[in-house]
Amino acid sequence: MGNPIVLLIDDEPAITESLAYVFGRSGFDPRAAGSLAEADRVLATEPGVELVILDVMLPDGNGVAWLQKLRRHSRLPVIVLSSHDDAVDHIVALEMGADDYIDKPFSPREVVARVRAVLRRVPAAPPAAEASVAAPLTAALTMDLDKRLAIANGVALNLSKTEFDLLATLNASPGRVFEREHLLDLVWGDTSVTERSVDAFVKSLRRKLVDAGLPAETIETVRGVGYRLAERTGAP
Repeated sequence: MGNPIVLLIDDEPAITESLAYVFGRSGFDPRAAGSLAEADRVLATEPGVELVILDVMLPDGNGVAWLQKLRRHSRLPVIVLSSHDDAVDHIVALEMGADDYIDKPFSPREVVARVRAVLRRVPAAPPAAEASVAAPLTAALTMDLDKRLAIANGVALNLSKTEFDLLATLNASPGRVFEREHLLDLVWGDTSVTERSVDAFVKSLRRKLVDAGLPAETIETVRGVGYRLAERTGAP
């Protein structure tokens, strides 16, 4: 497995560059975005982002408002950075779904330590038995479309929005072969990405399924065409 990918969202190059340097030397794989729009593009095209470090004031919007929208479909851990040290700002960010809050100025090494702490305590979702679920993909994997949860062996997979949408699309027709171009239309829509993005996200999904104890063949490759979800097995 590769180094954990961390997305740094801040419009001050001095901050993203210093953080990227320290994260790189600390065993992480940093990505940088100078705006919310750029961050959305990274999350849509880069599988495997495990945590976001988010500034509050950005050129195209408020980071906390962006976080609130993110929380409608993703549990991706987020640490908020801000130059405001008002306790009310901290409370608002945490209530909107932030996993931690760090005031500027800060020590990059402290940020790395906070990231490690958040990744250690990423909460698990409720057991599958407590959720209303869609038809099982296998006996050990279910999806709750309303709550946007994919649950393997009783524990929620930490999927990005795109990963969840891709798995849900394949789950809609187990055994059906989806061409890469068709998946681009269904999952990414008008977002400008290439067929290589499909391959990258499938690879990321497979890794997470295998980490959860499911076979890599849950998502099958049809050479020269695309992908399909294996026929359900072990279901009642």
